Parts: sequence; C-alpha cells; structure tokens
Amino acid sequence: WVRDLNHTYQHERSLHEVDFDGSGFRWIDCQDNENSVVSMVRRARDPEDFTVMVANFTPVPRPDYRIGVPRDGWYREILNSDSEVYGGSNMGNGGGLQADAQPMHGFEHSMSLLVPPLGFVLFKK
Repeated sequence: WVRDLNHTYQHERSLHEVDFDGSGFRWIDCQDNENSVVSMVRRARDPEDFTVMVANFTPVPRPDYRIGVPRDGWYREILNSDSEVYGGSNMGNGGGLQADAQPMHGFEHSMSLLVPPLGFVLFKK
C-alpha cells in the first residue's frame, strides 16, 4: 500500500504540484460527522488536472455514497486501500464511476460510490 501510494503521489501531478497553494485543494465535504467520511479535490497547476479523494473512518461500508465532483464524465478508481492486494475485503467501484448531472456540494455534477470500511479511494477523471 505505501509503495503504491508513494508511486501515485510521485506520478500524479494533482497530488503534489501545488501543495503549498490554496488553488491545489478544495473540500468536497468535510462535515459528514454522522458517517465519518471526508472528501476533497486535489488539483495540479492545470486546474483541469485533478483527483478526487474519499476516506471512510469507520468499519462500516458506505454504499451509494454521493459526492459532488468538478466535471461530468468517467472517474477511474486509481487507488483503493480496501483492495485484496493490500489485505482488504475488495470492496470497490468496479474500476470507476460515471458522474451525472445531479448537483451536490457546490458542484454541478456528482457520483454515487461505495466507500469501503476504514478505506481510502482515489479517483482520476
């Protein structure tokens, strides 16, 4: 997990290019204390180059968990800490998800995902 996380961090520009600038980060939702889930967007210098992160801090899976996203289209799941490769239960999103035109969290589009228990998922448009 750490090897793959570090590799992704090094090669995914949205995770490191503007670490020290507010333009590189935006909360999607940091107030869902009932589900203990946080979500955010990280951006590269090119604002169209972004990743979406979601973390679940409970041992309860969160199916059909909807979050706002910056653009419509397909979001590939590039990391999932619950993958069986890392000793997890292999709950995930089938490789990716399609965003739809349902506004949420201040964005015009959203997607419904499965957030694995005690898990972290990373999506790339």
